[in-house]
Amino acid sequence: MKILVTDGDSRAALAITRSLGRSGHEIIVGSKRTHSLAGASRFCGAQVRYPDPDSCGLAFMDFIAAYVAQEQVEVLLPVTDITTLIIGTSRHRIPEGCSLPFPDIDTVRAAADKDATMALARRLGVDIPQSAIIEAPADAITDAGRLGHGLGFPLVIKPFRSRIDTGTGWIYTAVSYAHDESELARILGDLDPLAFPVMLQEKIIGPGIGIFICAHQGKVLAAFSHRRLREKPPSGGVSVLRESIALDPLALDFSERLLRELGWTGVAMVEFKQDRRDGRPKLMEINGRFWGSLQLAIDAGVDFPRLLIDSLTRPHMQPVFDYRTGVRTRWLWGDIDALLLRLFKPEESLDLPPGFPSRGRYLAEFIKSFNPATRLEIEQLTDLRPALHESVQWFRNLLRTLLPPA
Repeated sequence: MKILVTDGDSRAALAITRSLGRSGHEIIVGSKRTHSLAGASRFCGAQVRYPDPDSCGLAFMDFIAAYVAQEQVEVLLPVTDITTLIIGTSRHRIPEGCSLPFPDIDTVRAAADKDATMALARRLGVDIPQSAIIEAPADAITDAGRLGHGLGFPLVIKPFRSRIDTGTGWIYTAVSYAHDESELARILGDLDPLAFPVMLQEKIIGPGIGIFICAHQGKVLAAFSHRRLREKPPSGGVSVLRESIALDPLALDFSERLLRELGWTGVAMVEFKQDRRDGRPKLMEINGRFWGSLQLAIDAGVDFPRLLIDSLTRPHMQPVFDYRTGVRTRWLWGDIDALLLRLFKPEESLDLPPGFPSRGRYLAEFIKSFNPATRLEIEQLTDLRPALHESVQWFRNLLRTLLPPA
């Protein structure tokens, strides 16, 4: 098949390109830049540059629709939230001969809406953190203190969506934490009004559980799980070192309930925190796209990109739940970034949890994790150019940080 993969600078796009290229598909990698991480792979047959979807959504969609028709693309795979939302909104513009293996835009938006997701989970009996909603900026002044004390500090602040379309561009929101009433009021006051409604949640202490799934019309075709060993930033964020683990039966059951109710088609990542108080997984969010650590699942034996493409013609395939546990992969430059943050950033600004490793212990664990059993996500002997591309970009960014502008 001829497959167009968007967001070529993402690590997920590289994993998809390698997987599907090895399977014999013709891969075209799209990016807002001329050269990209996935485009550097030997499994990329062609690269195409399109208008930046962050700031030129309409031009991006015009380009994608015309390119798919002109090149007779058979499968279009958006990789990030923004390209998925833009393409999903204009799905009718994609020629009928091209498959889009993800749900309709209303389903995508429902999964991305944190308030709607928590309401759905509550109805289905899925465990969630205690939560409250601040509907509008004006309500923040009167409700913040009362709700904060009702949930207890520290608490988690979540805008209703991670990516918000303003009509002229996109607002990127992020989860933040408040340790007292004044910090809560300050964070809410700094938010863009378009970020509301905002969800306040109790902070669940415990390890994160990710359930990664490929589904067809609500039926799970494959599932995988891993644990995060290190993240960037160190207090919690993107995983830079992770290990495949057995599926948590209750988290898998919760995930299946949610995706079945949504009638989900495509891939999704359902995130939980395992509450130390009762050992049960509490739902954090649903991300209806490929994830950054996709290569680990492939290395462990669950090739999600291949399974997704296969499901287009064989939607009733035998589900895949078995894979190798204990497999580790590392995003090398991300891990180095996390190390630099831990060593040189003031501890009080990192928001580290109690018992987090000291600088010396963190460095020792970083060095110890260099061993033959840990696979490198980007650096592959059979496909070296993406590693070179990423290394050059990393050093360029470092120089921009260290050198003052001219």
